[in-house]
Amino acid sequence: MKKRKLITILIVTVLCVIVVVGVIANAVYRRIFEPNVLVGGGEPFYLYVADTGGFSALKDSLYVNNLVADKSAFEWVAQRKGLSSGVKSGRYEIVPNMSNNELVNLLRSGKQAPIKLTFNNIRTKEQFAGRMAEKFDFDSIELIDLLNDANFLKQYQKTPETAMSLFIPNTYLIYWNTTPENFIARMKKEYDAFWTGKRSDQAKEMKMTVDEVVTLASIVQEETNKNDEKPRVAGVYVNRLKSNWLLQADPTLKFALGDFTIRRVLDTHKEIESPYNTYKYTGLPPGPICMAEISSIDAVLNYERHNYYYFCAKDDMSGYHVFEASLAKHNINARKYRDALNRARIYR
Repeated sequence: MKKRKLITILIVTVLCVIVVVGVIANAVYRRIFEPNVLVGGGEPFYLYVADTGGFSALKDSLYVNNLVADKSAFEWVAQRKGLSSGVKSGRYEIVPNMSNNELVNLLRSGKQAPIKLTFNNIRTKEQFAGRMAEKFDFDSIELIDLLNDANFLKQYQKTPETAMSLFIPNTYLIYWNTTPENFIARMKKEYDAFWTGKRSDQAKEMKMTVDEVVTLASIVQEETNKNDEKPRVAGVYVNRLKSNWLLQADPTLKFALGDFTIRRVLDTHKEIESPYNTYKYTGLPPGPICMAEISSIDAVLNYERHNYYYFCAKDDMSGYHVFEASLAKHNINARKYRDALNRARIYR
C-alpha cells in the first residue's frame, strides 16, 4: 500500500515537473520566437543605428519608434545573445512580425539595408556635401575637406579643381554608415566603370582628357537643359577650342561670381578676375562648373560637327537656342533676345 502511494506521489511529482518545465519552456520559446515587432501599415521600417551610444541608444531608438511590443522579452533575448555588448551601426530593415530572435540576429549581424542614392542638379562641392550628409552618417565638412585636400586627391589623379568630375550623377546602392573616404573610393569605382571602353576612346579621339571632357560637359549643361540640343552646343565650343578662341561661356561667369541667380549676364560681370572667366582666358576653366550629367558628357563625346561658332537663346523664351556661323547674324539674334529680356523686365 505504501509502495503504491509512493509510486503515485512520484508520478504526480514527475507530471508536475513536466508541466512546470513545459510552461517554462513555452514561456522561453514565446520570448524568443513569437512575433514581437510592431511595424505600422505592414511596410518595413528603417532603423538607423549610430556608431555611438551602444545598446542603450539602440533600445531608445526601438522604443521611441514603438517597434517592440514586449521590451523586457527583447532585452532578455538581446542579453543572452550578446547584442547588449556588440551593437553594430548601420541602417536596418525592420519588417512586421519579426521575433526577438530575428530582430536580435539582424542587429547583431550587421546585415544592413543599403540606401538607394540618386544625385543630380548639383553645382558646388558645398551643395553636394550637404546633400550627402543628409543621406549618410557623416558630416558635410568631412567630405568637403577631402574634396579640397590635394594630397588626398592625388591617389585618384584629381585636384581640388577637378574633384567633382569623380562623381557621375546616377542611382547607387550604398550603406548608410559608409565613411567619406569609402564613399569617394566607391564613386571612383563607378567612375572607372563609366570611363572604361568607348567613352575613354572617344575622349582620346578628341585629344581631350577625361577631366577636360567633363569640364566642357559642365558648361554645356549649364547652357541648356534640352538634351536634344546639347550635342550642337558642344560642337560650338569644340569649334572655339580648336580655333583658340575665347569660349565666352556665360555660365562660367556665374560660377566665378558664385551667383547662380543671375539671369542676364552684363558687361560688368565679364570683368571679374578669375581663371573661370572664359571672357578673359582662352581654353577651358580649371575644372567643372557643375556636376556634369551623363547626357551632357555623352553630348560632348558625340558633339555635332558643324561650322557654328555662335549661339544665342531664342527670343521666344523656349529655352532653345539659335546657332550661327556669322557674327553679324548672331548679333541680330542677340539683340532680339535682349529685347525679349527687357519686355520680361529681366535686367539682372
